[in-house]
Amino acid sequence: MGFLGTLARVLDIRTNMTVITENIDSLINRAAAIIRHSDGLLIAAGAGMGVDSGLPDFRGDKGLWKAYPKLGQHRISFVEIANPDAFADNPRLAWGFYGHRLNSYRDIVPHEGFHILKRLAANCPYGYFVYTSNVDGQFQKAGYPDNRIVECHGSIHHLQCTSPCSRNIWEAKNLKVNVDEANCQLISPLPICPECKGLARPNILMFNDWGWISDRTELQYDCLHRWQSQVKNLAVIEMGAGIHVPAVRRTSESFGCPIIRINPAYPEVPNKRRDVGIAMGALATLQLIEAALKKTA
Repeated sequence: MGFLGTLARVLDIRTNMTVITENIDSLINRAAAIIRHSDGLLIAAGAGMGVDSGLPDFRGDKGLWKAYPKLGQHRISFVEIANPDAFADNPRLAWGFYGHRLNSYRDIVPHEGFHILKRLAANCPYGYFVYTSNVDGQFQKAGYPDNRIVECHGSIHHLQCTSPCSRNIWEAKNLKVNVDEANCQLISPLPICPECKGLARPNILMFNDWGWISDRTELQYDCLHRWQSQVKNLAVIEMGAGIHVPAVRRTSESFGCPIIRINPAYPEVPNKRRDVGIAMGALATLQLIEAALKKTA
């Protein structure tokens, strides 16, 4: 077994009732071949993509409560806090949660995997496009241009009115938030809408959210569709997309093209002959794929 095989001897991929056993060498080489033969790479990313940067993925309420013990103390679930009702019921708690996340995302340094992905796509004639459910802005921070990204759940770096009083969306770059982290409470002034002077909120699609303004995201989809129309041999490389909120996985599968699915918990793929599922983390897998491509360059 080669160098890559020393990392993990055997990977069992369970698709329906079929079990495929392949060693890591084979899976990585198959993934490299998919990228080598593509002319455009769709980079699809869920919460697991940020884990290697040190971000929590809030997988279940236990993950949330570990990051926010005060919410756990009061048994407040992710569905309850990531909800527009939270801004009406307890705006300082809601903004304590989102304000802390905003500060964390501003401070985080994207891991090397973000840069590897750009290098992987460099030999594709049509380059890459990003589709992500993450609201953290890590791709932009890693140097990806806005017109190459769809943020399907919106962005914490943009704000809107809670009412909403208009379709206005504005950047949060001038917003300074001070949070009592121990109590998950905003202690600086509440953000306000510049038009109606009511409460502002992040421009993020939350649970049970009928007030999310989707205009910015819809424009991003338009850019994706224009890019995709040019690509003849599309490939998807998907990282850290779970099954509980499956927006990213469903989008990856909707293109009907080869998928490289990187997920330590849910590597199953829809087409076992065409697709590759790798039960590892994003950064380690991307490093191995890049090394495999360099060997055959």
